[in-house]
Amino acid sequence: MYKSIIIGTGPAGLTTAIYLARAGLNPLVIEGPEPGGQLTTTTEVENFPGFPEGILGPELMANMRKQAERFGAEFKTGWVNSADLSQRPFKLNVEGMGELIADSLIISTGASAKLLGIANEKESIGRGVSTCATCDGFFFRGKKIIVVGGGDSAMEEANFLTRFASEVTIVNRRNELRASKIMQDRARENEKIKWNLNRTPLEVISGDRGVTGLKVRNNETGAEEVIETDGIFVAIGHKPNTGFLNGQIRTDDVGYILVQPGTAQTNIEGVFACGDVQDSKYRQAITAAGSGCMAALEAEKFLDGHMVHEWSVSL
Repeated sequence: MYKSIIIGTGPAGLTTAIYLARAGLNPLVIEGPEPGGQLTTTTEVENFPGFPEGILGPELMANMRKQAERFGAEFKTGWVNSADLSQRPFKLNVEGMGELIADSLIISTGASAKLLGIANEKESIGRGVSTCATCDGFFFRGKKIIVVGGGDSAMEEANFLTRFASEVTIVNRRNELRASKIMQDRARENEKIKWNLNRTPLEVISGDRGVTGLKVRNNETGAEEVIETDGIFVAIGHKPNTGFLNGQIRTDDVGYILVQPGTAQTNIEGVFACGDVQDSKYRQAITAAGSGCMAALEAEKFLDGHMVHEWSVSL
């Protein structure tokens, strides 16, 4: 049994671990099959404070983990199959570990960017394919890039990317867009944005230096063509990783955890959420880390104010 268990090892979860471990609470951190979250798929991170020359995403995550371990956080690798949050202490069923029990729980499982599922897409992430314009747009200064998607997020990312790129082409499967009229209007008024609609992406084309094109099918004629590009931004949405909770935590329609405004507290006392799993707006490493700090401080206060069960670690 643990005083606190953290699920997830992105910037939010690792920041929570640093704070709770430093407070002497010896948290258990459960990391899934992709330790470190989405930052481990990025190359240079230039907008995280404290690194004037930038830092590699995997290196930043490794440093945060070492910092948490230094203060006594324990790490275990496993997949959380289910959770029982009906009463305290909370129970987690973790593949390879069995049942774990905790007096407080911090959920920082993040949100996974939806991908197109086409050939050579996953292999090209970090080599020209990205799911975050604000993270990677700077690296495409003066380049031609493609944004795939037809919703508000695609229009927003396309407009943002025109700050850096020489040309942005929006590729969408349909002739019409799902984006709101105001977002469409903004994109259409931007002279740097070009349109390639009614095209279905088929394959990411890449060479030794990264992405060189996107193969698409013209849905009207059936013909295949390659759109030359230096980078591809996939903007078809994110999916919060909350399925294992089975509806026990209040979420929005998409699945993002709802927290009390200005806090990390969920609708269940003693259960906190931080990072992208509760943030559908910013999705930045620094905001995730900040919310991880909030979750840790609130969890510490919660544990101080409640009678914590006698506990011992036994896996």
